[in-house]
Amino acid sequence: MKNAKEELKRDIEQARERLDNSIERREDYDAIYQNSVELDRLIELYIASDF
Repeated sequence: MKNAKEELKRDIEQARERLDNSIERREDYDAIYQNSVELDRLIELYIASDF
């Protein structure tokens, strides 16, 4: 279970970095939005997992 938690935390961090980078590179709205939605999905999964 701890391994799954660590993997999910790593995925969240990577998604956050993708979102930050897409904003810094001034990518189009759709790309930034998709990165944001993916990050939100992972955070929701983390919360729902009740680690």
